[in-house]
Amino acid sequence: MDIDNLARWATIKGIKLMGTGDFTHPLWLAELKEKLKPTDNGLFSCGETHFILTGEVNSIYTQSNKPRRIHNLIFAPSFEAVERINKKLLSRGARLRSDGRPIVGLSARDLVELVMDASPQSFIVPAHAWTPWYSVFGTKSGFDSLEECFGDMRPYIQAIETGLSSDPAMNWRISGLDQVAIISCSDSHSPRKIGREAAVFDTELNYTSLIEAMRGRRTDKLLYTIEFFPQEGKYHYDGHRLCGIHQGPRETLSKGEICPVCGRRLTIGVMNRVEQLADRPEGFVPERSSPFKSLVPLEEIIAESLDVGQTTKTVETYYQRLIARFGSEFEVLLNTPIDEIKDVDPQIGEGVDRVRKGQLHIEPGYDGVSGKIRIFGQEERIPEGPTNGEQLSLL
Repeated sequence: MDIDNLARWATIKGIKLMGTGDFTHPLWLAELKEKLKPTDNGLFSCGETHFILTGEVNSIYTQSNKPRRIHNLIFAPSFEAVERINKKLLSRGARLRSDGRPIVGLSARDLVELVMDASPQSFIVPAHAWTPWYSVFGTKSGFDSLEECFGDMRPYIQAIETGLSSDPAMNWRISGLDQVAIISCSDSHSPRKIGREAAVFDTELNYTSLIEAMRGRRTDKLLYTIEFFPQEGKYHYDGHRLCGIHQGPRETLSKGEICPVCGRRLTIGVMNRVEQLADRPEGFVPERSSPFKSLVPLEEIIAESLDVGQTTKTVETYYQRLIARFGSEFEVLLNTPIDEIKDVDPQIGEGVDRVRKGQLHIEPGYDGVSGKIRIFGQEERIPEGPTNGEQLSLL
């Protein structure tokens, strides 16, 4: 997870602009300064990949007699702005060396004020807005509205990030979010995991244009987002992982929030929380909303299509062959004609086609347990000719 590898994998994935993450950490910030070249437009580059300076801050505090834990993303226009933000965070007790996402005792409202005072051109976005434990709308420590969370700083919040357990359609059910852009970013913990979620813009490649596209809810500039299937997120349904109990919002409404096995309270998931705050029915689409596309990572599609493990050499060989032929992972997942993918392997082509059409079998995630997506039932596979091993020998 260094700059060189992030830039290399961004090219493989088909990503032109990456967030640096963690600009608050002194060691990472030093590497960013060493490795990134300024482009004179608020962005930076390494090879063919552009970077925008980003960080994430964890605010832990008490408000209205309730503990609050809120993660917020910060976009900054320059290293000088980052230095001013970091200096102010240090003055408020943040231990920047302890974690890439530092903990501060500031309220979310006060964090916005601090950042705007240090760098008026910076941009703040509530991260993974529905995750139960650390988000603006989370069941465990969040709020019921952006206004309640940010108070008089609310006008500075002009976008939210969906997180892996929600998608734009779920957020569209909240009329209070009509005035903010809905973006998607994936927090990756290895280079191969970048791009699980992304936002697709049609703007000039500079800091100001990017921020203005989000700030103005410019649907002609923010074309669409790329989403995880939210059911695959770790907190989509309600449940208790230690007891293997999981259920949807309607079942929780009828049975209650207590685990029937151990008697402890269930972790209430994102879907339930959306139901609590929604003032619109499922399927509502507001005016001036950017659409979205839900995808499954290519390696997962290959692994299931060929009925092999995701980390096998078979998957790696087919992955590299597809990238070499079509240019990038997103090009394969989004744009390449299915017949051309089937020329590489019929089963993989069928798998990509089913993902594009949403023809999947999904077990929703709950209480920290990732959801499971199956593209094929055993009876749905294309009859094979040669075995995978025999096919590989021909590559």
